[in-house]
Amino acid sequence: MPVAGGIVFFAVMGLLLWGVAAYLARDGSQPSERLVPSRFEVSGVESAAETVAESGPILFPGLATTTGERTIVLDHEGSDPATGWTVYFAYPAGADPSCHVEQVRGTRRFVDCTGATIDVTELAPPPSGVNPIVEGRRTLYIDLSGVNGSVDTVSGS
Repeated sequence: MPVAGGIVFFAVMGLLLWGVAAYLARDGSQPSERLVPSRFEVSGVESAAETVAESGPILFPGLATTTGERTIVLDHEGSDPATGWTVYFAYPAGADPSCHVEQVRGTRRFVDCTGATIDVTELAPPPSGVNPIVEGRRTLYIDLSGVNGSVDTVSGS
């Protein structure tokens, strides 16, 4: 009797888990907000602006895709921490996304896959809809909702 009860328990548990997985994956064409949020909270604007001023742009690996293929670079310019934020992808503008860059530590410069040194402003702009958002002049987010949109220059304020 205890063995049969255990088998029934695990069968019911398996069906329950299968049902939850089927519910979460019911629309496979678009990532679910429950699984892949469209906004990423970075931090407070003052601490993020201070980090960029001291160490250069901030890199966030794999934020733009569920597979982690792209790295986002967050840059700040100006004296007001609530404005002047820009988002880039971590490969040179006009290059293939497989041409990853590495940041020159503590600077706004990057070295691309060919060995060329480029400025942060020479990185690829993200698609429309991928941009920084400042809420209440205190909290900084990166909006990732436009990952599949067309490519154009995006700056946030």
